[in-house]
Amino acid sequence: MIDGIINVRKEKGFTSHDVVAKLRGITRQKKIGHTGTLDPDATGVLPVCFGKATKLCDMLTEKEKAYEAVLLLGKTTDTQDISGEVKKECSVEGITQDQVRETILSFVGEYDQIPPMYSALKVNGKKLYELAREGVEIERKPRKIQIHRIEIREINLPEVRFEVWCSKGTYIRTLCNDIGEKLGCGGCMSSLIRTKSGIFTLEESKSLDEIETCVREGRIEEILVPIDAMFPDVPKVFVKEGEEKSVYNGNALTKRQLEENTMPQSQERIRVYQKDGLFLALYRYDSKENRYKVEKMFYSPRQQ
Repeated sequence: MIDGIINVRKEKGFTSHDVVAKLRGITRQKKIGHTGTLDPDATGVLPVCFGKATKLCDMLTEKEKAYEAVLLLGKTTDTQDISGEVKKECSVEGITQDQVRETILSFVGEYDQIPPMYSALKVNGKKLYELAREGVEIERKPRKIQIHRIEIREINLPEVRFEVWCSKGTYIRTLCNDIGEKLGCGGCMSSLIRTKSGIFTLEESKSLDEIETCVREGRIEEILVPIDAMFPDVPKVFVKEGEEKSVYNGNALTKRQLEENTMPQSQERIRVYQKDGLFLALYRYDSKENRYKVEKMFYSPRQQ
């Protein structure tokens, strides 16, 4: 079984679930999960977890993301992107580049964003886009999201190309819609590329064809990111020989069960390995009990 993360470059026309399905066929492995949905028309970075790394899906989804987007001003659609049905069109004459720049940058920081109807969020067990396709629109509660930074690359009205760095749960379609609304002319997203997700970048991503070639030629390890590489800032500690079973069973660990010469000064979190270098688990220190407790277990009996 493959264990690790592959930085997939999603192509236009595929859903994130399509990518996972294709990778199941390529790798002949069922245990696969992606780390953050991309719309079918969007392209770019989609980290996909294999085997034991699927335990990281939620954790990786939390990471900061970066996108390059093109905003089309003067057009409002039901999906908030160019693929949707046009609800309203408006002239952008009289709107200056300075107004556009000032309005876009005003969204930097924390703001309450109302999720779009065409999204995979569930309400009472039903996905919003399913309701939208039935012609049903329901009230959605705004969610606090964070726009860390926006850099405007080009203004060629009615289009604006910009890069945005943001928190998880941010809908760039909705950001484009909100910018257009604030300018008074409406707007929608005409293209989107995810350029970064956590440590994964567009430059290092691989297409499905490239991944298939690596699998066929037995070179999957060349593009597979190890699980422990997701915690580069967490100290690496070895469990003493004979104490491995405590980790296998998910038990808490005391300092005496760990190799003293590998113990860090900071004790909050540690990556625990056995003597041969196999990564076993992520542990967190409990100061009240003066011992480490499992945060994420990555050992499995098949490794013995």
